Amino acid sequence: MSSLYVVATPIGNLKDITLRALETLEEVGFIICEDTRITSRLLKHYDIRKELVSFNARTEEKKIDYVLNRIRYGETAALVSDAGTPCISDPGVRLVNSARKNEINVVGIPGANASILALSIAGLPTDSFVFEGFLPQKKGRQKKLKELAQEPRTIVLYESVYRIKKLLSELNEYMPDRKIAVARELTKKFEECYTGTPLDLSERIGDNLKGEFVVIISTVREK
Repeated sequence: MSSLYVVATPIGNLKDITLRALETLEEVGFIICEDTRITSRLLKHYDIRKELVSFNARTEEKKIDYVLNRIRYGETAALVSDAGTPCISDPGVRLVNSARKNEINVVGIPGANASILALSIAGLPTDSFVFEGFLPQKKGRQKKLKELAQEPRTIVLYESVYRIKKLLSELNEYMPDRKIAVARELTKKFEECYTGTPLDLSERIGDNLKGEFVVIISTVREK
């Protein structure tokens, strides 16, 4: 029985990939990915030719048995996401869980992660933090925000370009005095990281934005 490798890939700059990750992608039998077009660009950049198996939130449940059966019969596979570390607010958790239940060896190949990178450059307390990923879009969103307003640790969120203004408005309502950092386009040419109160940032951030955001909400004690 072979292994399933969980491989972190760049979040923007294609140079942010480890030698071990490249070696693994070269050696596995096939690569499981969210969007074959995005993964193909990375592989082409490094002249790697591999079979790609599309595996996203819509197809994950249907393809788990197919992937595991191939590994059981001796193939090795790499799981990648469109950007960063797989299974962190991305598909793949059920696959890894099923692989472990079936006693398939799972090996992690560490690398880029947007939340950790944003924490490292924001200048906010990092001794204790909680990762919440994407908040619910509708049902349960306000309830979650009320709960987070009572959270004493630094909070890390992901948000899309379509809801970032809405999120800052909500943070201004529920925790207006807490210091916030908003990072976008991390590792890319137009990387930005702003800090201030939710109201400050909602006024500074423009309307014609691209990409996804990492939002860090500082601890209660931070001034």
